[in-house]
Amino acid sequence: MFDPTTLASCDVAEFIPHRQPMILISQLLEHNHDSLLTQTNISATSPYFDSRLNGVPNYVGIEYMAQSIAALAGVEARLRDDIIRVGFLLGSRKLKMHINQFDLGQSYQTKVTRLYQEESGLAVFDCQILHNQKVVAEANVNVFQPQDTQAYIADATQ
Repeated sequence: MFDPTTLASCDVAEFIPHRQPMILISQLLEHNHDSLLTQTNISATSPYFDSRLNGVPNYVGIEYMAQSIAALAGVEARLRDDIIRVGFLLGSRKLKMHINQFDLGQSYQTKVTRLYQEESGLAVFDCQILHNQKVVAEANVNVFQPQDTQAYIADATQ
């Protein structure tokens, strides 16, 4: 059985359906009921690193939020001894970026908290990206996680 107290030592890939090089978050830090705290370490090899900015553009922050939501779903699935399912980012509201980029050599924490979830898999999350405990980005993020991804995609293409 999965023990969430060992989260920080686990590989992020165990909890999200993404694979390298598209895993953007570095570590899972803390799980609480309906919330997860993750960390992203910015290096010159980080996906979307821009040498002209000496960092990652701020718009990538929405994906840090989305992957943190996916990781929360993955942690919850592991706690239920269930499979990791694909989810879809539907959009965001109240998106505010307080910085222009995520700087090289810095670490950022993303906190996602479930505000609402329907049985259908539609959910809304309050998301914050913090640097040195200061909010540098925030949004309400809408996501959808169907029970059967293949059926959902097949229905959407017909």
